[in-house]
Amino acid sequence: MTSAIFTNGRPLTEPEFLAIGETPERIELFDGSLYVSPGPTPIHQHVSTRLAVRLIPAVEEAGLHLHEAVNLRLRPDRIPIADLVITTDIDYYELVIDSSAARLVCEIISPSNSTTDRVLKMSYYAEAGIPWYLLVDPRTGELRLYGISDGEYVLHATAEPGVPLQLTDPVRVAIDPAELLPPQ
Repeated sequence: MTSAIFTNGRPLTEPEFLAIGETPERIELFDGSLYVSPGPTPIHQHVSTRLAVRLIPAVEEAGLHLHEAVNLRLRPDRIPIADLVITTDIDYYELVIDSSAARLVCEIISPSNSTTDRVLKMSYYAEAGIPWYLLVDPRTGELRLYGISDGEYVLHATAEPGVPLQLTDPVRVAIDPAELLPPQ
């Protein structure tokens, strides 16, 4: 992951960040700095799509919404792009989703930013009070579900290929990681 700040050397504000508009690059705002990462790998996108397809019926049954690769405002100077987010009702025409609407956020670990997903984003999502954090490792197929407790995430459940993850909140669904991985 690469960090950059505009040439004037001061932190970027949220309005300046949003003024960048849509770009082919994956640009996130962390505490006034821009973080630019390469586009997702084919395995990342395969897992993301398969997971979304698996979640959609349960999300709709719960009266919630599923979003892929969206700007998620954790606070005014902190807007990551979450791989998947389950939310309550939102305004679909806004540039960002406020974290108060998020019920579960999922990150799929990429080789270029594994520390960001495992440490930085996990900490930021917990600080924002998002109830559930799902971390997916496409190399091993492991799913790790964390629940918020006293402002920090605590491991709630794990799953590996052949051993499904049983989600009961915010949606009810069993996910076998083997179903998310590409054919070997």
